[in-house]
Amino acid sequence: MKGLPFSKLEGMGNDFVVMPLEAVVEGHGPQLAQEICERHFGIGADGLILYQKVDSAQADYVMRLFNADGSEAEVSGNGLRCLCAYLYHHQLQSAKELRLQTGAGLRRVRRLDPKPGEFWFEVEMGSPFFLAEEIPFHLEPSPASLVGCELAVGEEIYSATVTSMGNPHCSLFVDDFDSLDWPRLGRAIETHPAFPRRTNVEFVKVLGRGEMEVRFWERGVGATLASGTGSCAAVVASVLNGYTDRSVVVRTGGGKLKILWRSDDSVVLTGPARLICEGEYYWNDAC
Repeated sequence: MKGLPFSKLEGMGNDFVVMPLEAVVEGHGPQLAQEICERHFGIGADGLILYQKVDSAQADYVMRLFNADGSEAEVSGNGLRCLCAYLYHHQLQSAKELRLQTGAGLRRVRRLDPKPGEFWFEVEMGSPFFLAEEIPFHLEPSPASLVGCELAVGEEIYSATVTSMGNPHCSLFVDDFDSLDWPRLGRAIETHPAFPRRTNVEFVKVLGRGEMEVRFWERGVGATLASGTGSCAAVVASVLNGYTDRSVVVRTGGGKLKILWRSDDSVVLTGPARLICEGEYYWNDAC
């Protein structure tokens, strides 16, 4: 029985299975992601990353990301770091900087000094988007601003800040997490009719001008320990609301990420990634 070679990595507990794009038959990515990410009958992960080396003046690699439900995502900050850690671990890359083409455009990654058992990276996540048609976000009647706009979920009205980091985000600010069933609310907002492509949801507790704690509901995955783009969106939303400065430490369920919204409008994410295991995945469609 022939297996598919895989590596499993994690960034702040946000875990991904990584394998070469050429190892997977074209069009089989969604089904493979559903089965390989299943935590009882598969390897278990939040997503599947497929990569390919490209001969291009603009990019070094192409990255495709499939969520655990089989849907394809535009980009993932933690996933980018995991893919880079994989490339460096396998000595497929030696230069300090990498350029990766994602569904949200080109992302630049710079390798930092490693720590024991971990690779560390600084990722340029690009500029946030604020126009409803770019997110996309279609709420009727159209709100005057997407910062602190009223979003009806069932019988309740929530103040939400809607942005995009190349993928859609909805950030809600909370005083504490225990008094709110945030997974239930996250699930409801993900599929809210105002988000035609669904959305990621962040529940943000501001701890100070330079620190926050966040819980994440990711589109196509559910509750996750961390989210790179979600952390970026949470910081952007907090700056827009006047709650924090532009350099923020984000406490996630898997550890701390550093987010900087630079003066040139680019959002930079700094954090680790770690290799967990490698092997072969025996998939019926590949045998």
